[in-house]
Amino acid sequence: MPTTLTLKNIPDEIYQRLKASAVTHRRSLNSEAIVCLETVLLPGRIDPSERLARARALRAA
Repeated sequence: MPTTLTLKNIPDEIYQRLKASAVTHRRSLNSEAIVCLETVLLPGRIDPSERLARARALRAA
């Protein structure tokens, strides 16, 4: 079940990097933060873009 997490006192540099990353990936700031947390805490999961790249490589072979 999803829950709410509030972050306080985030250093400006981290906030700006997260914001820039969200813009680059066309995600909301919240979604980008979740993806970053999943990447670190659930490393066994495959990123959707990586999964797509693998599928395309298999089709091309």
